[in-house]
Amino acid sequence: MPKLLISIGMIFLIAGTIWHFFPNATQWIGRLPGDISIKNENVSFYFPLATSLVFSLLLSFVFWLLRK
Repeated sequence: MPKLLISIGMIFLIAGTIWHFFPNATQWIGRLPGDISIKNENVSFYFPLATSLVFSLLLSFVFWLLRK
């Protein structure tokens, strides 16, 4: 449980630091090349594939560091 709380805290710390120093960074999150966006007259579909992969890699790296 302590490692989980530390890792969640680290994620919030990193996100807060990025948000503080790069306030425009939230404009590209969810709009990466590779995100699927389909818009028709009546239907719109959005799947953030590339964004999900980037977050997955970052979280995997953080958890890998915690295991070391």
